[in-house]
Amino acid sequence: MTPITTTAELVAFCERIKGQPFIAVDTEFMRETTYWPKLCLIQAATPVAEAIIDPLAEGIDLEPFLEILRDETIEKVFHAARQDVEIFNNLKGMPRPLFDTQVAGMAAGFGEQIAYDALVRQMLKIELDKSSRFTDWARRPLTDAQLTYALADVTHLATLFPTLKARLEKEGRLAWVHDEMQNLCNPALYDVEPDNAWKRLKPRKHTPKYLAVYKSVAAWRERTAQLRDQPRGRILKDDAIDELASQAPTDAAQLDRMRSVPKGFSGSRFGPDLLEAIREALKNPEAHAPAVERSRPVSSPAAGAVVELLKVLLKARAEDAGIASKLIATVSDLELIANDDTADTPALVGWRREAFGEDALRLKRGELALVLDGTRVRVVEVRRAPRPTS
Repeated sequence: MTPITTTAELVAFCERIKGQPFIAVDTEFMRETTYWPKLCLIQAATPVAEAIIDPLAEGIDLEPFLEILRDETIEKVFHAARQDVEIFNNLKGMPRPLFDTQVAGMAAGFGEQIAYDALVRQMLKIELDKSSRFTDWARRPLTDAQLTYALADVTHLATLFPTLKARLEKEGRLAWVHDEMQNLCNPALYDVEPDNAWKRLKPRKHTPKYLAVYKSVAAWRERTAQLRDQPRGRILKDDAIDELASQAPTDAAQLDRMRSVPKGFSGSRFGPDLLEAIREALKNPEAHAPAVERSRPVSSPAAGAVVELLKVLLKARAEDAGIASKLIATVSDLELIANDDTADTPALVGWRREAFGEDALRLKRGELALVLDGTRVRVVEVRRAPRPTS
């Protein structure tokens, strides 16, 4: 098996697959020691052709393939797409329209976050060879066995995709998957702007001083990780950002007293820049502090009990529908519903409201009850006795 290693070969492959209804795509990448994922292989399969593309080949230009990904007449099929989409978004090749077979599998009743090999086993009755799973994909040359293993990630995907899509369409659930795909294709999900880095974290306080330092330190870590191409955690751990925001050290001695900051950090190449970022934030905390929307906690013991009932209802409705409960609602969604019938949560909008949200509100109003029938929970209507007439 010979991968594509030249731009001319890639152009020829892309010309051949233009006009196809879909293309199954997967990548092999390395990012254990880097900030930016290192793209090592691209696998692609359509109804008429399949190929492995070597993005590490000297002089190869990936633009012809990125044009295919941007072509909205071709559906792009991935499994567990998020990290692959992140890579292509960084390359200015956001794949649209997108179909993630892991999300589709959840909607089709294959369970929570079903793995690719499990989906292939259940749908195609094929057992995948896992012998090359831990390959160093950056090494060259790759063996035929490694290339065959990599290509299988898309050949079987291309085979099962039409069946899975037809099944969802027949069951009226295809729109559910398309709804999720809009989120996966949102560039904001892959935003690496340093000033927005704090949004991926969980600030524990809401004072201007704390938030100003929190945002500034998170931005400093993001910039440093990007410039040095190192994982964020190699620069500074998440818990250190919280401690630095709480203590706001402004000199080396104070920095060295931080428990979550590595010993001797102030004397490293990072220390002076970090302290400068903190001092800058402290000059005007109100101006530097981001606006943080406070999440609504479970406000009372009664609300806590409602959340527990909603969890049982969610499980029951998910089992009735044969879909993964995680696709319908999260615990955070349930907490919001427990406190507010008009909460701004996806669980109260669209198909999720039909599948669960409306029943959640009815359960809160006492119009539904949960009954244990053997080992299964049933949801039943509550019949209210008529009020006596005077």
